[in-house]
Amino acid sequence: MKPKITVVTLGVENLEKAVAFYKEGLGFPTKGIIGEEFDQGAVAFFDLHEGLKLAVWHRENIASEAKIPLTPSSAAAFTIGHNVASKNEVNQVMEEAEKAGAVITDPAHETFWGGYSGHFQDLDGHVWEVVWNPDFESL
Repeated sequence: MKPKITVVTLGVENLEKAVAFYKEGLGFPTKGIIGEEFDQGAVAFFDLHEGLKLAVWHRENIASEAKIPLTPSSAAAFTIGHNVASKNEVNQVMEEAEKAGAVITDPAHETFWGGYSGHFQDLDGHVWEVVWNPDFESL
């Protein structure tokens, strides 16, 4: 298996609200909800950068397709990292997310390892880390 991820799919409770959060609140480009003509097919894709998309799909549909039980979601299962080019950009993204309806769980701050980061939860509780890492190449 080649180490290449092309889509990250988030299970959501309300597809319309999730699309509005990412499209209108955070400004992620999308064609909106597609596949509504199929049973369990409604999904939305957002272009992140070349070769990578974010998808939002009903949690029940993910469980059904993967043939796994639908279990309670846990915000601590994983985080999504959004690296930016400066401390100021961390602050800007955190403000943008909060205005879109995100819950700030960890306000932007200096980190113990020399970076600057903050965390928020989207409308379905997924944890996003907005981070400036001085060791990463220019973004």
